[in-house]
Amino acid sequence: MNKKIRVLLVDDHAIVRNGVRLMLGEADDISVEGEADSARHALQLIRTQEFDVALLDIAMPDKNGLDLLKQLRTEQPKLSVLILSTYSEEIYAMRAFKLGAAGYLTKDSPTSSLINAVRKAAAGGKHVSPAMMEKLVSAIGGGAVGSHDTLSNRELEVLKLIASGESLVKIADALHLSPHTVTTYRARILEKMGLSSNAELTRYAIENGLLV
Repeated sequence: MNKKIRVLLVDDHAIVRNGVRLMLGEADDISVEGEADSARHALQLIRTQEFDVALLDIAMPDKNGLDLLKQLRTEQPKLSVLILSTYSEEIYAMRAFKLGAAGYLTKDSPTSSLINAVRKAAAGGKHVSPAMMEKLVSAIGGGAVGSHDTLSNRELEVLKLIASGESLVKIADALHLSPHTVTTYRARILEKMGLSSNAELTRYAIENGLLV
């Protein structure tokens, strides 16, 4: 009997983990061997157990999933990591691939896509949608890349909250930062993107599908 692909699910919502586990359960060559509700819990499991593929959410309470991805590429370079998020590809997929992700899927992906992505990642391959393939080819060929791709993960979070109309105080509270730090991030975002106001940031976010 062939060895099953050992999967770790990392998502802070139990109902999501349950759903993904049921989806993967339709494949007889895949086994969910661990579940974590935070980045810290995920690191504990990865350091004590062996997995072939990790499925990471981006929005977690203790650490951004992309920051965890970056850490895993250093600590566990042989572990294939797939991002499974509610955010559309346009927002985070490019930076996920740059950080070494084996694929990016949204949580409304069909079961067949999820299973195929896990199999491909376990075999050392990449799961790339046709739309993302075009963007990657464009980037490699020197084509234009959205200005938000130049931002750090934290800066992108701040941009989205500003564009959503959140106040400086609410953004600071949501991200566990001081208002002064948020103001610094805002100034840095405007400078990097060549914009001059919150209104321009909001328009950019809407036009580029960042408010989802």
